[in-house]
Amino acid sequence: MNPKILLVEDSSSLAVLYKQYLKNEPYDVVHVEKGQEAIRFLQRTHPSIVILDLQLPDMQGDQILQWMDEHDIKVPVIIATAHGSVDLAVKLIHLGAKDFLEKPIRADRLKTSIKIHLKQAKLETMLEDMQQKMERSRYHGFIGSSAPMQATYKMIESVAPTTASVFIIGESGTGKEVCANAIHDESDRCDKEFVAINCGAIPKDLMESEIFGHTKGAFTGATSDRKGAATQAHGGTLFLDELCEMDLDMQKKLLRFLQTGTFTPLGANKEVKVDVRIICATNRDPLKEVREGRFREDLYYRVHVVPVHLAPLRERGKDIVALAQHFLKLYAKQDKKTFQTISKEAQSLLSSYAWPGNVRQLQNILRNIVVLNNEKVLNSELLPMEVKQVSQKQAISHQKTQVPAPSSHVHLQTTEQGIAKAPIETSTTEAPVPIEPSSHQTKPVTIRPMWIVERETIQEAIEYCDGNVLNAAVLLELSPSTVYRKKQAWEANDELSQT
Repeated sequence: MNPKILLVEDSSSLAVLYKQYLKNEPYDVVHVEKGQEAIRFLQRTHPSIVILDLQLPDMQGDQILQWMDEHDIKVPVIIATAHGSVDLAVKLIHLGAKDFLEKPIRADRLKTSIKIHLKQAKLETMLEDMQQKMERSRYHGFIGSSAPMQATYKMIESVAPTTASVFIIGESGTGKEVCANAIHDESDRCDKEFVAINCGAIPKDLMESEIFGHTKGAFTGATSDRKGAATQAHGGTLFLDELCEMDLDMQKKLLRFLQTGTFTPLGANKEVKVDVRIICATNRDPLKEVREGRFREDLYYRVHVVPVHLAPLRERGKDIVALAQHFLKLYAKQDKKTFQTISKEAQSLLSSYAWPGNVRQLQNILRNIVVLNNEKVLNSELLPMEVKQVSQKQAISHQKTQVPAPSSHVHLQTTEQGIAKAPIETSTTEAPVPIEPSSHQTKPVTIRPMWIVERETIQEAIEYCDGNVLNAAVLLELSPSTVYRKKQAWEANDELSQT
């Protein structure tokens, strides 16, 4: 089946010309003249590539790009326009455009651009398929395919079949109970009970009864015998969450239970022996708690056999958007709302936020948005102020650390092949400096300023790519917007020097 190309061009004569250019190529070209027609076509089917004119009778081409971005339609877009500028090109690239062709378009230029971006899209699809085969995006109750989560999945699989005690360490909201459940489900005890106790939520006077149980009359209000969590988990797993918040006296009794496997219920005279696997968790630094006397050192070494560290959400990269999409669709279905996807701008804000409350905070924010709104797309306007404001501050801070002072330029060191690498800063006022030869040198060496080498390298790359700045940027391993910006600055300086 031939790749399908959507040509959005209001000029019939130009559309006929472009089709003539491509008549001998293995493509099926579909032509529409208006923006709304293009949107309706994209709603029905996804073409292999879009050739988009910016000046349309009913809307601007960048509005179609914005619509594709909001609806997460990942199709390469080649912009064709007679009204080109560097600023416009940078804007369109940020919206997702892959190439920028100025009219009149040459036949070879159009065919080359289509071939390059069809090949790139095919390679990206193959890479995504390979990554999906190698990486798991869902594992028991976890959602995420980032490197930290892949390491967590492997750790769970390694420790689950053993009898070793596991100590899960992670910030609040990172999924410590989900991890404990996964270890239980992967173990030989999966057909037995999984019992969870939150040590920080139970008063210390009731903790012993909660874990070991009591007999009738053991204390005021004990009107009947009651089995504790240790008995309920016999043959299975006992999960002790927030262990570091347990009272020191209770820690001593827990240690004896872990060492012997026996305990005496409150009010009883006979010991009970059970077969229980212990999994503990904390959101604190356990060694710090030991040093400050709030956690027994002997208990620490007893439970800290296999530590599992859960990464905070801010370190999980692409998992943030994946989780947000999951919660959005889940709550929309539950509440019968119309939400379907998240805009790219909102995704960017979500990804740059620090998430002090981790997955639980993300979950609550998505729940709130779905309850209070009923849109198809979650736009940035629907996000709470703390997400938008903090993300904007981070972006400004990042720009301040990246943008050099006006009196200097950032230039890129090049290899022997002329490929740009690590950034260095040089002054624009420096001229070539001849270096006197040392005793072991046979001839003088002339050192050229880095900005001259950089300009020549970029210009050579653009010429090599027949004026295609995007392809040149790929070869140079630079951002296209960086190349456009530098090219514009050099051209402006050249004009000033000529006046």
